[in-house]
Amino acid sequence: MSVATSTVEAAEPSAYARKALIASAVGYAMDGFDLLILGFILGDIGKELKLTPAEGGSLVTMTLVGAVIGGIVFGMMSDRYGRIRVLTWTILIFAVFTGLCAFAQGYWDLLAYRTAAGLGLGGEFGIGMALVAEAWPANQRARASSYVGLGWQAGVLLAGLCAVFLKPSIGWRGMFLLGLLPALVSFFIRRSVGEPEGFIEKIRQSKIALPISLLVKDGPTARISLGMFILCSVQNFGYYGIMIWMPNYLANQFKFDFTKSVTWTLATVLGMAFGIWLFGQLADRFGRRPVFSTFMIGAIVMVVAYSRLTSETGLLIGGAIMGIFVNGMLGGYGALMSELYPTPARATAQNVLFNLGRAVGGFGPVVMLWLASTYNFSAAIAMLAIIYSIDLIALWNCIPEKMGAELE
Repeated sequence: MSVATSTVEAAEPSAYARKALIASAVGYAMDGFDLLILGFILGDIGKELKLTPAEGGSLVTMTLVGAVIGGIVFGMMSDRYGRIRVLTWTILIFAVFTGLCAFAQGYWDLLAYRTAAGLGLGGEFGIGMALVAEAWPANQRARASSYVGLGWQAGVLLAGLCAVFLKPSIGWRGMFLLGLLPALVSFFIRRSVGEPEGFIEKIRQSKIALPISLLVKDGPTARISLGMFILCSVQNFGYYGIMIWMPNYLANQFKFDFTKSVTWTLATVLGMAFGIWLFGQLADRFGRRPVFSTFMIGAIVMVVAYSRLTSETGLLIGGAIMGIFVNGMLGGYGALMSELYPTPARATAQNVLFNLGRAVGGFGPVVMLWLASTYNFSAAIAMLAIIYSIDLIALWNCIPEKMGAELE
């Protein structure tokens, strides 16, 4: 046991592992860039194509619907046909249909392109996380997963900067073409990355026709999957609820102009990025459950504290600290789910559970705005604090600790 432990602690990532990490992180940056940039350009799209508010909102909804479907389908395909092969397919699908969005002439063709692009987006998170977890040594699995999560934040930051500095000159069609860049970079990187060592042999030995069945193969596994569904739902609900709501809150409550609202929101995004990095470092040292618990409690405290801030400096710093806790947990999902599920179902679990959570999270902005308008902003914040409390209960009742475990 001591020899095995010391070997794990001494393990260092290979050149292959580093290349797989870069490919996955860049692909996830594509995901973050696309979804946030759509929010920034919806107004311009609506004006040019004469869309109703409902039609404009449906572009976001159908992108998420496509992501959920794509996550489930491509996750299962990845567990049967290979990580890299299916990742390449998802990139090509996203690239083709995002490019077509730039040439849309009306609502219906744009809606079709957005839905199809969402299919490609949906495969990114789970397959990339599974690939990295299988390639990196156990003693650095959580931090490697957190580096993939940082790809999303990089894409979000890039989207914010492009919205401020480039959108006025290139318009919404040019913004869609910009979304092709991370897709193309990721595609060419992945062409030189093979399948993880041992993956082909494990899949060859597996007789599972439907990998999704392994998520509920027995009582304990079904309990884990239920817990992970709750964790992923709360993660996405809190993220989308805060990120979509925050610019409007700053503009309406404190009369911030567009540039200032974006700048203050980006400070929160920087906090989220630091939180993701920090989570990976801590989870590899102290375990998954203790660090998840700490961040969940921090999220409860900070969403309440942020709602009471009134000064511009306080909102800037408080938003960054809140971001650390509400989105830092994203750095742990890849490692956590990779250790909980076997190779024949690993990408399926990542994609199905996270994207179902994303489907629930898509209601975050709607619920937050409804509570704020029907009751008050304090009611919306109280709701966030409650769901993070539910998150904590699900963690300790459903999710076992498997830090450093050898992947099945």
